Amino acid sequence: MTSVRVLVGTVAGAVLLPLLASPAQADSPAGPAVDLAGLRGVLRSALAQGAPGAMVRVEDRGTVFRAAAGVADRGSARAMDDTDRFRIGSVTKTFTAVVLLQLVDEKKLTLDAPVNRYLPGLLPDDRITVRQVLGHRSGLYDYTNDMFARTVPGFEAVRKRVFTPEELVKLSLRKPRTSAPGAVYSYSNTNFVIAGMLVEKLTGNPVRTEYQNRIIAPLNLNDTFYVHPGTKIPGRYARGYLTPDQAGAPLVDATEQTVSWAQGAGALISSTRDLNTFLSALLRGRLTSAAQLAQMEKWLPSSGTGQAYGLGLRRRDLSCGVSVYGHTGAVQGFYTYAFASKDGKRTLAAVANTSNNGTVLNTMLRTLDSTFCGKATKAVGSPASRAPRGKAAPVERQEDMTPAVPLD
Repeated sequence: MTSVRVLVGTVAGAVLLPLLASPAQADSPAGPAVDLAGLRGVLRSALAQGAPGAMVRVEDRGTVFRAAAGVADRGSARAMDDTDRFRIGSVTKTFTAVVLLQLVDEKKLTLDAPVNRYLPGLLPDDRITVRQVLGHRSGLYDYTNDMFARTVPGFEAVRKRVFTPEELVKLSLRKPRTSAPGAVYSYSNTNFVIAGMLVEKLTGNPVRTEYQNRIIAPLNLNDTFYVHPGTKIPGRYARGYLTPDQAGAPLVDATEQTVSWAQGAGALISSTRDLNTFLSALLRGRLTSAAQLAQMEKWLPSSGTGQAYGLGLRRRDLSCGVSVYGHTGAVQGFYTYAFASKDGKRTLAAVANTSNNGTVLNTMLRTLDSTFCGKATKAVGSPASRAPRGKAAPVERQEDMTPAVPLD
């Protein structure tokens, strides 16, 4: 049986207790106890389905639950640990949206103004607004559909490349738009490349500087970095393994890359601790005004069952009727779920160090029910249980990278 290492302790980490030493600490006045057995089961399943390692960190009103299974490095067989850093993929989009909404607070940006007001001539349609870009309703084609249509060859072709943001936007504009501006939700990395361009134009600084000054330093996110166009993850980290399209082909170590194909759409590095800190601060109103947080939470339907999208922020409706807020992330070698309760007092960051594996993706989704619904709804924690009576179970789709290319 796969071993899962679990620790329960204080947020400061001064005291670590055996798993069952203090079960009452798991209780939250605002919700059911965290289902620790369910979380262990999720990690075991992810390993059985092809992930070299997986980990989860839950924080709830001063108590932290940490669990890890498998390896962070297949070469050395070093065990996965929740102190490991990793690439967070599209969770980066929430960071980028926060910076832009801070600029709205500073009267440097208007959400309903056309993008071309700030980046003249960038887009062929003056109707495309900043709000539509942040909500994936611009109609701009996602260039990653073509870039990663063949998973491993596509990755190897861009692993060391350094793109300008303008080059990525031009790749999108070679294709017809998917809809009229504002018509429908259609996830596109192009949108958040443009969001990063807006940050740089309005501040005169690289996005790295704005992430650092506005989010990373104020929140003491010591594991969070934007190293683009550097290729290495600083410090202690989990290696990421890309699953080839061909069944049975060996995993590809995708850890080192520029992530230049994503930039403000997905190039940040972080840790489970830092992601929990970030989401808690965001939802508790520490990063934007209440007015701008409300803009982020203006939900419109998105793809998938029980999902909605605001501005760089997802809402997911769980089996027990609870809604949680955050983002998913996929980048070559890593799947991330980072979500929090409405009040930001219970947070989850869960990671598997593989990608292009739809089975693992669906399995890691179950960490949300175990964290926010608890044992009372454990029976409805699987995808099948969330299906309406008489209908097929919803299947989690990888939307953050090559959204038009199905995984299964």
